[in-house]
Amino acid sequence: MSVMYTGALQDLMDELGALPGIGPKSAQRIALHILGADPESVKRLTTALTVVKEKVKFCTTCGNVTEEEHCAICLDTRREQHLLCVVEEAKDVAAIERTRSFRGRYHVLGGAIDPINGIGPDQLRIRELMSRLADGTVKEVIIATDPNVEGEATAAYLARMLSTLEIPTSRLASGLPVGGDLEYADEVTLGRAFEGRRLI
Repeated sequence: MSVMYTGALQDLMDELGALPGIGPKSAQRIALHILGADPESVKRLTTALTVVKEKVKFCTTCGNVTEEEHCAICLDTRREQHLLCVVEEAKDVAAIERTRSFRGRYHVLGGAIDPINGIGPDQLRIRELMSRLADGTVKEVIIATDPNVEGEATAAYLARMLSTLEIPTSRLASGLPVGGDLEYADEVTLGRAFEGRRLI
């Protein structure tokens, strides 16, 4: 018979369980760990949560996370200006950067087209993407959305939009499992997918 918790401890478990990737058992373990932790470490955790909400925002150019107006990648003059990689979330930028296979710039959409959950193209940063491409600096767009139903729908939509601009557009190639997330791909697999990207 499972133990039932009430009050503040159950409230904490409910909040933790609402986080992505944390199920009921993990939420229970984390809540009980916090309960048994020394007050100083709990204080550091709450301070870190508060500070990240106050200081961290999204880059006004690409949508990546930053504490300044522009992220470090957008400010890096050594990056290739003509290559633009379009990803769903900021976590995907971090995953690609770990491969060291890409030296261009990024555009973070802020999600993927998902009609079931009410997310259409207008809820994503597609208008901002089209504005960035208007001046002719970018010579190739790499679409690196997740290889799942929503990611494929987003890639197909972007390919249609970009075809009007006559900018070569490619999609990450084999090596990434269908139904997976870029965040969980290892560096070698993701690196090979970049090397084998194909025009769409």
